[in-house]
Amino acid sequence: MPLKLLFLCKRRPMGRDLVTVPYGRFFYLPKYLAERGHEVCLLLLDYENGAPLDLRRDGIRWISVPLSLRDPAAYIRHLRQLCGSFRPDWITGFSDTYYGILAVRYARKFAARSCIDAYDNYESYMPLMKPLHLLWRKALSGADLVTAAGPGLLQHMSRRRNGKAACVVPMSADPVGYMPMDPTDCRRQMNLPDDMKYVGYCGSMHRNRGVQVLFDAVEMLQARRPDTRLLVSGRSWKNVAIPASACHLGYIPDEQMPVLLNCMDLLTVLNRATSFGNFSYPVKLYEAMSCHVPVVATQTPATRWILRDHPDCLVPPADPEALCYRMEQCLQQGRVNYGEVRDWQYGGALLEQVLL
Repeated sequence: MPLKLLFLCKRRPMGRDLVTVPYGRFFYLPKYLAERGHEVCLLLLDYENGAPLDLRRDGIRWISVPLSLRDPAAYIRHLRQLCGSFRPDWITGFSDTYYGILAVRYARKFAARSCIDAYDNYESYMPLMKPLHLLWRKALSGADLVTAAGPGLLQHMSRRRNGKAACVVPMSADPVGYMPMDPTDCRRQMNLPDDMKYVGYCGSMHRNRGVQVLFDAVEMLQARRPDTRLLVSGRSWKNVAIPASACHLGYIPDEQMPVLLNCMDLLTVLNRATSFGNFSYPVKLYEAMSCHVPVVATQTPATRWILRDHPDCLVPPADPEALCYRMEQCLQQGRVNYGEVRDWQYGGALLEQVLL
């Protein structure tokens, strides 16, 4: 039986504007459900106070509400009106604690069922916001269903649920070109010399990710292999000095990311064993694996689960010697076929099954 599904989300999760650049679980899970015949609505909160919109695209109704000091309750008012007119069967909170809290609250008010989905441990974002965390935990315990990017995070979210419904809906690479490509051709497109070995890193260059460990490991590797170069994309931070020998490309548009990944001889994914890192399921791992690019990741419960069939890709956190050794091995082995890497259709089918 077709369902009426309302998703609550910020307009720019992970820095992407969903309206102009549909991205990740926030778009592809609703899109899959719409393709399966369910009636889907995305209610977005625009923190940048852009123009409001209400349109239909990809089988989904998109409503974007600006966050304005002149009308701070506009999103709540739209949510209340939409619940009354649309009468959803399920209200799902995406992308932050606030939306999960609202999903449970308004599902109760309008006799709907509630789902909270998370891709990170949101409590780690603002550890001092204790009142917000209490509301979040209360919402988790009261939701009809919780879904998460991996089993460790799901277990963490389910601590007070007493066995109520829960399901892993893993991260996936978006279907926009993440596939093996010719590295020489890709390097030509990115204006990179083809006579180097590229150790890649994509994402924020923040110290709390452990990037200094990577810098130290690459320096060790270059002493043995002078043809190695660190290839970096993403935002840099003032207190992080990127090595002078590195090639820093800055921000790369989403459509060029598959090309960039295929330029690399390996991709490093770094984190620390913290309340954030232990529950972080990096989508870059899925993207690189879809491109058959070798990966080296610092070992956390989350990366151990993602790479459970490839444990040799893991290295201990804060160990530049181990990272250097593993990177050197990757440079010798070439491309890796990781087998089937699950896509968003797989995740959408899991979500549909538990919603029904």
